Amino acid sequence: MPPIPAAPALLGPRSALILLLGALVAIGAGTLLHLGQQDAAAAVLGACGAFGGAVLFFHTIIGP
Repeated sequence: MPPIPAAPALLGPRSALILLLGALVAIGAGTLLHLGQQDAAAAVLGACGAFGGAVLFFHTIIGP
């Protein structure tokens, strides 16, 4: 029986790192917003904005 070829990776290491850092920033921002305002909707919206900004920032500073 011939060996099964390995499937290509879904994300490269750079993309995975950028998304991971964006998720960590979003978690931190959402947690701080929820602790400060006690409003889950505002925390989620703030975390989404922080994620987008962080991904753009890390994409810019982390070279290819």
